[in-house]
Amino acid sequence: MTRSILCFGEALIDMHGEGSDGHGFARQFLPFAGGAPANVAVALAKLGCRARFAGMLGTDRFGDFLLQSLQQAGVDTADVARTGEANTALAFVTLDARGERSFSFYRPPSADLLFRAEHFRTQTFDDTAIFHICSNSLTDAGLAATTLAGMQRARAAGALVSFDLNLRPALWLSGSEPRTQVWPALLLADVVKLSAEEFDWLANEGEQVLLDRLWSGSARLLVVTDGPHPLRWYHPDADGELPCYNVPMVDSTGAGDAFVGGLLHQLAEQHVTRENIDAWVGTLPRLHAALRYASACGAVAVTRHGSFAAMPNTTDVEQFMETHA
Repeated sequence: MTRSILCFGEALIDMHGEGSDGHGFARQFLPFAGGAPANVAVALAKLGCRARFAGMLGTDRFGDFLLQSLQQAGVDTADVARTGEANTALAFVTLDARGERSFSFYRPPSADLLFRAEHFRTQTFDDTAIFHICSNSLTDAGLAATTLAGMQRARAAGALVSFDLNLRPALWLSGSEPRTQVWPALLLADVVKLSAEEFDWLANEGEQVLLDRLWSGSARLLVVTDGPHPLRWYHPDADGELPCYNVPMVDSTGAGDAFVGGLLHQLAEQHVTRENIDAWVGTLPRLHAALRYASACGAVAVTRHGSFAAMPNTTDVEQFMETHA
């Protein structure tokens, strides 16, 4: 049986604003199923992978909606827990004229923050080829400990570990230092994805300091995206740049998650493991093809509204790549 890709963290409701009342407020908000690691799981399922999601949902109608949306997309939800102690998180999304989004979160307290190590099933990591997380599960001390424990269990089971920083400053407690708190996860990950802004934020002491520290951990591949601008990739022994697709943007929500889904799909399809990732990165045609595929997934996503709803399937990506240089 093909091994699965397990995405862990938050699933939440993205309330997308529509129209304007003239005072800068949306006339109405429409609910979309979302949450960065949940988006990645949906992207993977739509691309034909065995995708699983682990996280905590409230026993409210929003939690029901998220669970149903994950299942309808083909995501295995055996590792989803439910609680009546907190509601499912909400994020109100506002788009500017260029399709760039801003978020207002209604999260702490929320159900996703209550997932603990004991909620992982005994067999959760048995058939996991890749374990993926984002930094939003590091904003709470209890959940951060659970996240790091999950990464360690995944590594012990032989899984490749993926980390997308996906920084959302509004989710961090006032007075906290996110840089300090994300580094333990960065050092446990084999594959790291950053935006250009996140790269600059982490490189506050210099780019080489950032890279040296990253390579002192488990990382073997760092990918830095910059919207339609060329992406950069780094390995301890090499680095490079690759052009990306430039398309009219409707909604940037979930574009990075679609990119990550495309990249993890390629890693799974090519059976990349911790043992062979150095050789895989060193074979540039394979690396470049995987990054182009991931870029196409992100490009398709920005042409659509929503989060789960924006994730492309295999046909969408293949047709896009055939018609776009």
